[in-house]
Amino acid sequence: MKGYFGKFLKIDLSNSRTEEIPISDADQKKFVGGSTLAAKIIYDYVKAGMDPLAPENPIVFATGPFTGSNVPMVSRAAICGISPGTGLWGEATTGGKFPIRLKGTGYDGILITGKAEKPVYVYVKEGVAEIYDASHLWGRDDIYGTQEKIKAEVDKKASVACIGTGGEKLIHYSNIMNDEGRAAGRCGMGALMGSKNLKALVVSGNQKTKIANPERLKGMISDARDTIKSNAYTQAYKLYGTNFYMDLAMRLGDAPAKYFTKSVFPAAKVHGPAFRNRYHMSNYACAGCPIGCGRIIKDFTDDIKQVDGPEYETVGAFGPLCMNFDIDSVVMANHLCNAHGIDTISAGVSIAFSMYLYEKEILTKEKAGMEIPWGDSETILKLVNMIINQEGIGKLLSKGVKQMAAELGVDPEEAAHVKGLEFPMHDPRAYQGAALAYAVGPRGACHLKGAFYSLDAPGNEVGLDLGITFTDKNDPAQKGALTAKILSFCELYNSFTLCQFSPIPASMIATILADITGADFKTMDLLTFGERSLNLKRAINNLLGITREDDHIPDIARKALPEGGTAGIEPDMDRMLKEFYAVSQWDWETGIPKKEKLVELGLESVANDLYT
Repeated sequence: MKGYFGKFLKIDLSNSRTEEIPISDADQKKFVGGSTLAAKIIYDYVKAGMDPLAPENPIVFATGPFTGSNVPMVSRAAICGISPGTGLWGEATTGGKFPIRLKGTGYDGILITGKAEKPVYVYVKEGVAEIYDASHLWGRDDIYGTQEKIKAEVDKKASVACIGTGGEKLIHYSNIMNDEGRAAGRCGMGALMGSKNLKALVVSGNQKTKIANPERLKGMISDARDTIKSNAYTQAYKLYGTNFYMDLAMRLGDAPAKYFTKSVFPAAKVHGPAFRNRYHMSNYACAGCPIGCGRIIKDFTDDIKQVDGPEYETVGAFGPLCMNFDIDSVVMANHLCNAHGIDTISAGVSIAFSMYLYEKEILTKEKAGMEIPWGDSETILKLVNMIINQEGIGKLLSKGVKQMAAELGVDPEEAAHVKGLEFPMHDPRAYQGAALAYAVGPRGACHLKGAFYSLDAPGNEVGLDLGITFTDKNDPAQKGALTAKILSFCELYNSFTLCQFSPIPASMIATILADITGADFKTMDLLTFGERSLNLKRAINNLLGITREDDHIPDIARKALPEGGTAGIEPDMDRMLKEFYAVSQWDWETGIPKKEKLVELGLESVANDLYT
């Protein structure tokens, strides 16, 4: 198999030992790379009732066969482990230059276990790993200062993936930051690093893998670039970043407001043009990306000369979800989260939940130690700081909405999460299939694992070769089968690895994979691979206690609203779940993939573990 080095680097921080782990051609072909290959490795560590923060539990940084090639939009890396926030399968992806430099070390990925006696950072360069003392970095600078100091110490051209205050304090939704403001943002991977006293992973190198069919790949790369250039969304991403979607999202009822209780709000106050009109903004592109959807705000304040972002999700979370339309405060909240390594989605949802509970007089001024009214920008920024510093009510908010509801005695149906992961800024009522994807997806409420807002929408050509076609988004009929396909297809992005915004169609993805690896991959093989990946991650969650009862959308994000694009619409969860389970061959009583399905997908050992 070309496109791989055929090995991972394993680092045990408890004893400062390193070793190379060979990855067979068979495993490369079956699990490909990224989050799926990481799941295969992590599976052997999974035990019922395990503590994600225990030293023996791993964190995996993984690339895929596309990483490091000249294919556009492939500078992505998956960071995986058992989530400290949910206790279940966790994965996040990041871009920038870090993924290419990670693969440039000469490894397909890095597996880290154990716990260092004191804070450390690991530097890997072209097959050599060194462990450095990070005591002088722990509890000091923000992530920007940390990156600058480490690069000055080891290599100015290296990429640094580090944690901030959030990871150091084991905040449930802390993230990992690299290349200044790029974020591996969900599932609390920052806390997993923090639990190991690992301040940063630093990577550099120029190692390259061999390509099986370089001449044909050149033609495919040219075709891919043409496809990206001609895509309708490319110019919108360039102009406004991901926040170009805000207006359309509000009209569709896809942008939640007032903690999922409204869908109509003054979108013009927080949409892409509002930011461009107010700030000096420029683009940021990950390595090899012709779009540049990232935003940079320059000269934000006298003290803050540059802010990364904010993206659509962040604007939605600190804006309409909190009924806040002061975009200066949205930018500042985003900057604080980036600087200290906090997931903006979970932080925003948790703050909005506190406002919702304050209005209902469940979280009183006496309990909170402060007033928490809707839309108050100063309160939002104060709560962000309290979350970061683990002060007062901020300590409870840092645990996420599921734990907030439990500790405050609130009805669980009012906590906006699935399996412990807070909903993103795509309302489950906007697309029937999206609600189902949230319910059954491998990491909980994840919009990237079931991207209905782009795949089940007019103009979609990415999944046509796989039968992923536009349907009536409000009709639950056949959404079980469609969701199964979309979930399987979305598994490819974090595995190959490929940016979720890439518009290249499935047939082109399969051909590129074949050209890189030399294996005979066909278009429909992509669905088989994705299905295998989805079932492997489901099995991990089953081992950790997940059943069908956990495939649930709470009332707060499911009950019909009286306004907007989803007025009167409630996802028909029972109907869609039954169809999905039947199509996917998951057992209705247990929520476990059927043994014959696992065997069919080549997961015999998993089948034996689940059915002994």
